[in-house]
Amino acid sequence: MTYVIALPCVDLKDRACVDECPVDCIYEGDRMLYIHPDECVDCGACEPVCPVEAIYYEDDLPEVWADYYRANVEFFDEIGAPGGATRTGPIPGDHPIVAALPPQEALA
Repeated sequence: MTYVIALPCVDLKDRACVDECPVDCIYEGDRMLYIHPDECVDCGACEPVCPVEAIYYEDDLPEVWADYYRANVEFFDEIGAPGGATRTGPIPGDHPIVAALPPQEALA
């Protein structure tokens, strides 16, 4: 099981979750952040600090955002498990679900 970042993160990338993650498993794409499912230890530290409530335990992900589970998993298909987002830095591109979205306005 793992945590998932969903639509509210697109074009926001607040990064409070990155600062809280003890295992450095939250990676940055062009338009949103992604949690590596094999590196996440399910501690939940990221969820309460997200200012737009974009992070969910996979079993609690709202049905309307169910595709974001796949987006978080498939984002890492080509790069595998790099072993830490800080060392890797931003990863160019996004999952096709995210890349196809129109620009998102920040929530007030």
